[in-house]
Amino acid sequence: MGTATQTEPRHGARGGAVGATTLSGLLFDGEYEETHRDIRAVLFDPAFDPREGLTSVESGKLTYTRSRVLHRELERPRDMLRRPRRLFALAEWAPLLDPAVFSVLLVHHNLALGTVLDLGAGRDDIEDHVEELDRLDSFGPYMATELGYGNNVAALRTEAVYDPETESFVLHTPDTGAQKFMSATGFTDMPKLAVVLARLRADGRNHGVHAFLVRISDGTGPAEGVHITPAPEQPVQGVDHALTRFDRVVVPRRNLLYGETGGFSPDGSFLPGGGNLRRRFLHTMSRIQPGRLCVASAAVGAGKASVYTALRYAETRLTNGPGRGDVPVLDYRSHQRDLFPALAKVYAMNLLLNHAKREFEAHPGPPPDEVNQLISLTKALSTWEMSEVAGVCRERCGAQGGFRVNRIAEYGSLLHGLVTAEGDNQVLLATTAGRLLTGEDRPLAAGPERAADDVGDPLVQLALLSRREDALHRTARADMAGSDGTYFDAWNGAVNTALDMARTRGVRLALEQLAAAVPALADERDRVALGLLTSLYGLVEIRRDAGWYLARGLVTGAAVEGLPAALDGLCERLRPHARRLTEAFRLTPELLRAPLAYDDPEAAFLLRTGASGPIGRPGTAGPATTPPPRTPGK
Repeated sequence: MGTATQTEPRHGARGGAVGATTLSGLLFDGEYEETHRDIRAVLFDPAFDPREGLTSVESGKLTYTRSRVLHRELERPRDMLRRPRRLFALAEWAPLLDPAVFSVLLVHHNLALGTVLDLGAGRDDIEDHVEELDRLDSFGPYMATELGYGNNVAALRTEAVYDPETESFVLHTPDTGAQKFMSATGFTDMPKLAVVLARLRADGRNHGVHAFLVRISDGTGPAEGVHITPAPEQPVQGVDHALTRFDRVVVPRRNLLYGETGGFSPDGSFLPGGGNLRRRFLHTMSRIQPGRLCVASAAVGAGKASVYTALRYAETRLTNGPGRGDVPVLDYRSHQRDLFPALAKVYAMNLLLNHAKREFEAHPGPPPDEVNQLISLTKALSTWEMSEVAGVCRERCGAQGGFRVNRIAEYGSLLHGLVTAEGDNQVLLATTAGRLLTGEDRPLAAGPERAADDVGDPLVQLALLSRREDALHRTARADMAGSDGTYFDAWNGAVNTALDMARTRGVRLALEQLAAAVPALADERDRVALGLLTSLYGLVEIRRDAGWYLARGLVTGAAVEGLPAALDGLCERLRPHARRLTEAFRLTPELLRAPLAYDDPEAAFLLRTGASGPIGRPGTAGPATTPPPRTPGK
């Protein structure tokens, strides 16, 4: 459980804590009781207990059952969409016991129903479809990606040709590469009402990509003209991903979700909306930015659970300490050097995500460009960092880390998928970098007054990161300006520098959020713990590019040479604070049902597997704590 016993106030809209708070208050932005608690409570439902030996189909059906439990116990999706914080909280907690639940529910809530509500606002003629999705009478897949075009949705080839005589569209897949890919349409024995993106053609003209409501299945099989081929199995089972092809499927005119992108004249002709094709496309993709915040929330949630489990296991897993007998493996500096930076990254990405959420909420309507950039940086950096965190935690748990019952391996598979969800990170970061390079050259940040001898101070670290960000920005712009080739040649020659610049910006923003949070903590012990963690996060990032800083005279050779010892020193000082820092996550062994998280992981593992034999550690009469029951209580 968390350490908080007092009121946990909200942060200011532009970042920085308002008043004193707790570690848990910082992580949940002062909204745990209001926004997170009841979602967490639903995860104790027996439906989320581990199930062994399921086939991929059985696992998938269980995911949909679990999704219905969350839908039943929480407010309707339409109400949740009015409170984005609730949507982001659902994204954070839903994957912890079944990663596939995140994909099913968040696609349904945000991408499918969210698109219907955004683009169909005020339309009584589609209220029956809205109600169907809101009640979860049908699940709502979101069908944008095509087999041959990946993330290049603007170039998709699925066509919807308007026939004014019948006042309907004919939806068709023109070639193999245009098949819809990775949509959850494989289970045709349950009702599915999808949002399908297709190129609208009317009067012989291309009117760009629009969204359509399309019946995929009615619970007895696929709809007429809809052809579905299940995709190969994936490491995380539970989502019925498939290839979907449309063979001249008739879609009623009312099922076009046009919003501001068009409409119909009294004689039944289609009238395109204002603006160019790109503007209409971006309007159609209205749910992409909250979707990226959902992805980042799921990534941070998985990162928290991975570190929580790995650190608790490291505190109880005994190994030989020369001259000391048995010691917890976490007492070894080599183990700390892996897990404590992972813990620091979780805190950094959590606070960066909170910052992005606040900025998103502070700008109703289409977010301004700087908020879009922040959201993109947050999504890319958090999914990359948490993927690395899960991998490190799995390794440090040894063979136990590979068992599904201990969760971490499944989190790793989820995170690998999140890296490419809602925009492949590499492409997303490159797009963001390109936007950051527009405009005037900015002056170089001041940097340290002289070459730094001690790079453990977060203020020094921020100065170094700011200098690197600005220098890379100037270099990328100069490389592009000096190119004699095409625009592609110029961009291609600068893209890797630009990517480094964008990543450095994300790291700098995360470190700023960490550093600003330390003085806001009410408890001195919390301030010490978070201060050490902040220094560790910055030190890891400075070490990552130590050669760059050294070559430019920003740090001394002695400082670079002393980085390993400085990291070890911080890890040693963090050791007494590890449990306090992870308790703020509001996770418990009973919630996760992961044997490694219990005080006696061997006993919990044996009971989970049904093994017989003496239970308890040497010299004890029984297990140190009660192992996980089959149906944990709240």
